[in-house]
Amino acid sequence: MSTLIQGGTVVTHELTFKADVLCDNGKIVAIGDNIEVPAGTQIIDATDKLVMPGGIDPHTHMQLPFMGTVAIDDFESGTAAAVAGGTTSIIDFVIPSPQQPLMEAYHQWRDWAEKSIANYSFHVAITWWDDSVHRDMGELVEQYGVNSFKHFMAYKNAIMCTDEILVASFSRCLELGAMPTVHAENGELVYHLQQQLLEKGLTGPEAHPLSRPPVVESEAANRAITIADTLGAPIYIVHVSASETVDAIRYAQNRGQRVYGECLAGHLVLDDSVYQSTDWNFAAAHVMSPPFRAKGHQDALWRGLQAGTLHTTATDHCAFCAEQKAMGKDNFTKIPNGTAGVEERMSVLWEKGVNSGRMTPNEFVAITSTNAAKIFNIFPNKGAVSVGADADLVVWDPNASKTLSVKTQHSKVDFNIFDNMTVTGLPYATLVNGKLVYLDGKILGKAGDGQYFNRPAYGQYYEAIKRKNAAAEPVVVAR
Repeated sequence: MSTLIQGGTVVTHELTFKADVLCDNGKIVAIGDNIEVPAGTQIIDATDKLVMPGGIDPHTHMQLPFMGTVAIDDFESGTAAAVAGGTTSIIDFVIPSPQQPLMEAYHQWRDWAEKSIANYSFHVAITWWDDSVHRDMGELVEQYGVNSFKHFMAYKNAIMCTDEILVASFSRCLELGAMPTVHAENGELVYHLQQQLLEKGLTGPEAHPLSRPPVVESEAANRAITIADTLGAPIYIVHVSASETVDAIRYAQNRGQRVYGECLAGHLVLDDSVYQSTDWNFAAAHVMSPPFRAKGHQDALWRGLQAGTLHTTATDHCAFCAEQKAMGKDNFTKIPNGTAGVEERMSVLWEKGVNSGRMTPNEFVAITSTNAAKIFNIFPNKGAVSVGADADLVVWDPNASKTLSVKTQHSKVDFNIFDNMTVTGLPYATLVNGKLVYLDGKILGKAGDGQYFNRPAYGQYYEAIKRKNAAAEPVVVAR
């Protein structure tokens, strides 16, 4: 069934204009006024609303086995939360156990994700190295549309990459036309500081940020950037939380290096005071890595987004309930690391970004959708409102308000880090592949509505676009 979004204002990363948008067979087929529509077309009234590319969250962890437990949101509940928040695509992470074949882990995650309501793709983590990893990276890029590989510089004695692995994997990424991404924290330093704190009797959540000060992030970021620069590879730094890391990225960019930075909605609005709560469960609910920082770091992150030093916003949605967090009741290093937010990200960023005057609606589209689409090679299929693009769209009501609450969220987790925050600016309707999956507070989508999307290697992508454009018939857009 075709769908017409009527009477709205289209907002892209570059343009704002009044137009109707017609979707059919999963694609945007016309944009303009007085569009002729087939009989039986579904009409969505977007009067006084904005029509934007659906959000792309480039950093989620649904159903993740981690630290002795499994994240509470599976791909169905997690992506139900996503579409309720206006996000139509996630890029999740395949994280093989050390010595587990990459292809085995990849197919396991693909099986789990078949019940997704939103569209999905995967970064694949490099957690060990031998010739089979080198080979599997090639198969993932060439046959399965994976164009990014994750490297944890933290989590010693688990999934931490040594410098030797970083060099080998970054080099392989360069050969394949893939993007190396890094979780930048010096795992050796973190482990050393954790042991010091435990020896001093500091066992609660308040010790978590003390074990991961900003310097352990900036040191790792600088090291990863230097390795990438030496090899001639691009690099993407996930969940940047510290001003020193923003400085490191800016310095490298000013020297002409291709460095991309991501920050989380949570790091933009919350600070490290959450760990000082006398309520152990409250403090533990905020344990994630990197931790929430002192307020000054928030200003640096916002300036980084405004200046283009940081490019994308994500959530690192990795939800653990209080019972799971209690695994670390007597030892903070055993508290499962992770918070949620895939449902709240776009509304929080609209409230704290657009409504505060920090950014324009067009810049909001860039940091919530288009930049991720460009960096991970899926633009203009995604991250765009244009003829031929995927019909992954959000109809946004800039005047609607609500108070975020754990009581009304769609995530299964029993805590909300944005609880009691009032936001103005909410999704009214969300379309995934042209199908209406969320409307005015109700989830309409079903498990399996989401589709896996390929992200071609960088050289392959541009050659494919050239071939497609050369063969395409001219498209007339109604105006």
